[in-house]
Amino acid sequence: MRKKNACMLFLTAFIWGTAFVAQSVGMDYLGPFGFNGIRSFIGGIALLPCIYLLGKLNKGEKGNVENSGKRKDLIAGGLSCGVILFAASSMQQLGLQYTTAGKAGFITAFYIVLVPVLGIFLKQKTGWKVWLAVAIALAGLYFLCITESFSIGKGDIYVFIGALLFSLHILVIDHFAPKTDGVKMSCIQFFVAGALSLIPMMFWETTTADGIVKSWIPLLYAGVLSSGVAYTLQIIGQKNMNPTIASLILSLESCISVLAGWVILGEQLSVRESMGCVLMFVAIILAQIPGPSSEIAQKEAC
Repeated sequence: MRKKNACMLFLTAFIWGTAFVAQSVGMDYLGPFGFNGIRSFIGGIALLPCIYLLGKLNKGEKGNVENSGKRKDLIAGGLSCGVILFAASSMQQLGLQYTTAGKAGFITAFYIVLVPVLGIFLKQKTGWKVWLAVAIALAGLYFLCITESFSIGKGDIYVFIGALLFSLHILVIDHFAPKTDGVKMSCIQFFVAGALSLIPMMFWETTTADGIVKSWIPLLYAGVLSSGVAYTLQIIGQKNMNPTIASLILSLESCISVLAGWVILGEQLSVRESMGCVLMFVAIILAQIPGPSSEIAQKEAC
């Protein structure tokens, strides 16, 4: 394992984990759809220079002409991923209004367990370790989300639905990524997700210039760093690296989200919730072991 690649992936996990704090703070002055719409556009714009530079670097090797088949896959992939990303990020952002950034980070990380399970419907093999991981993760979710009075927080439900949608998002990326340019597809999906977010924003939220200005730090962090920079670091960091090890490093975002919520926002977890986090992390680690069926090569988030 190359130390440089590992450092890039850890930095990616750090950015994604702390982005939950940015998303939570960003809604002090913006609604969930307004925040997601603006951050998505920022993320798409942040990727444009990356596309230009990568195009210059690869021009000598592959040329700069895409055939019609690849162009169709690029558009179809960008649109499909954009729609799902809009739905997933909307659920996550709505949930952050009612739950903590730390809990949201762990519940969202459940997608790492869900992906191989959903892969069964695509006739992908799933080993016994994945099923064990699912059982452990469900136990973790029980302690993390369900109180002693057996009630489930509304925010936890929203974030869990978001995790399901992120799982679907990863499978769609897995389908289109080998057929087209991943960075270009990601750029398209951000613009699609941003445009879709503006529709409910206009009907159900009041977004002001003053609110945008007051939220500029969380917006830039979630847009530029979490979307543009982290995605690019992930692509470079995973090159020529064992995907299982890469996934293990990226899964640290769940732990980082809890630490960031505690240090920055002063969030506290009860003993019960802490136990749920530990079980969730064990399940996340275990889900990576089987190999190809649990490979997580792409993520957009938070």
